[in-house]
Amino acid sequence: MSNESNNTSKDQLEDAVTPEVVAGEASLMDELTQATFRIEELEQRLAESETALAERKDVEVRAAADTQNIRTRAAKEVEQARKFALEKFANELLPVIDNLERALQGENPENEVTKAIYEGVELTMKGFLTSVEKFGVSQLNPQGQAFNPDHHQAIGMQPSDEFPANTVMMVMQKGYLLNDRLLRPAMVMVSQGGASIDDIA
Repeated sequence: MSNESNNTSKDQLEDAVTPEVVAGEASLMDELTQATFRIEELEQRLAESETALAERKDVEVRAAADTQNIRTRAAKEVEQARKFALEKFANELLPVIDNLERALQGENPENEVTKAIYEGVELTMKGFLTSVEKFGVSQLNPQGQAFNPDHHQAIGMQPSDEFPANTVMMVMQKGYLLNDRLLRPAMVMVSQGGASIDDIA
């Protein structure tokens, strides 16, 4: 009985595996294979897109940094131009200030005949200096200060018991700065310090 039932099951299975079933399974395998290839293709495209996107982001970040650098540099150049646009004009004014100072040095402020002229020139010079200071011009008068080669031009050196070595003992011509940048160095005489025994002998 069992042999007959086994034979019947075998026959039923053989009947179930028809050419249509085999063809259907083959077709399903083809579809799975194609789907697998399609998934791999899409994954590859996704990876390429992500790489391209990362490269694009990198380009955008660099472009933004370059733009910021250009803006910063331009702002700095505009600030420098604004600060030092008056440099040539200020240099042209310095001889006028020098001449006003010479006029004051040549007159006695106590002389009744020229006192009014002296006071007029003095007021003019003070007003002139106040006006140019508003635009960043400041005067260098280093009398008694340590010699600074960045701001002073030494005309010579002399022994002095009154001033220590490398000290400005006399200012021949005052210097000027424009917004902390040197317009003209102060022309000075520098002390060598006290006279040595060899100098005295």
